[in-house]
Amino acid sequence: MQATALVATTRGYPDSGYVVENIHAGSIAVVDVQGRLLYASGDPRYPTFTRSALKPFQALPFILSDGPARFGLTRDELALLCASHSGEDKHLEGVESILAKIGLDPGHLECGCATPLFYEFTGQPLPQDRSWTPLHHNCSGKHSGFLAWCRLHGAPTRGYVERSHPLQQAIRATLAEAVGMPADWMPVGLDGCSAPNYAMPLSTLAHLYARLAQGSADAQLGGAMGMLFDAMTARPDMVSGTARTDLAWMSAGGGDWVAKIGADAVQAIGIRSAGLGIAIKIADGNSRALHPAVYAVLDQLGLLDDERRAQLEGLRQPPIRNARGTVAGDIRTLFSLTPQA
Repeated sequence: MQATALVATTRGYPDSGYVVENIHAGSIAVVDVQGRLLYASGDPRYPTFTRSALKPFQALPFILSDGPARFGLTRDELALLCASHSGEDKHLEGVESILAKIGLDPGHLECGCATPLFYEFTGQPLPQDRSWTPLHHNCSGKHSGFLAWCRLHGAPTRGYVERSHPLQQAIRATLAEAVGMPADWMPVGLDGCSAPNYAMPLSTLAHLYARLAQGSADAQLGGAMGMLFDAMTARPDMVSGTARTDLAWMSAGGGDWVAKIGADAVQAIGIRSAGLGIAIKIADGNSRALHPAVYAVLDQLGLLDDERRAQLEGLRQPPIRNARGTVAGDIRTLFSLTPQA
């Protein structure tokens, strides 16, 4: 990976200045709706595991089969199919509603158990009298959509995360067709929620999001893309959660930006009005470097007006605090996007 220095962390004292302590390298791709590379930093074509940025497209086989209408899923529930949710009450209730509509229960989810992300991102203390179930996993919405596809097609619900399962074969084939490359060209890996995940060039992921942002205007997947874009941008709080960055990006975008983060510092954003797709990968997987990099890309592309700058200021150059809450440094960007011929 020909990554380049994107973000630095500093340490020092406010009265004597800060010194760079760590540097996070990575790559950025900015493309148009046709997939033409417009701006880059690092290696925009490096094969990158998409992680949770893939979630909207993992829902495509279900949507293309008219699954939401067949089961009566609401827009909010469709947003959960794309979510890395925080396990707040509205998220849990939404996933339970999807499962009830398809005649299943949380015991059918094969994503594993995880502490709700709400506590990590809000700083709220963990309850001492709670036990977590697969329903609390941030991927339970996606997995409820997986199970809905199985019910719709009469496929086994047991083992739906296995690569050989008809659902996962359908996802792989649909994704390969959507990106216009043979399925064998997409390396496969095991994601944190036990489902297969795929790697693709960073610029290809950016192109998917440029198309997603165009919604129903997409020539290949218009209706499905329209449903996904509308659900995600109408309910970014269902896709994400309190104090989460995807909620911040999409709220600032005001229905024009669609955003999805992935584990190990992957971020994809589509900008409808500008006809752009953006994908960013921090090479060492450290998400603390990701958010200032996203802000800088949006800023350098001229997408931030004064109101958006104010909304997103906390992500521009966040302070680093020690255990007493004292500012010990900050996280700052180092790069300028390079126009591509």
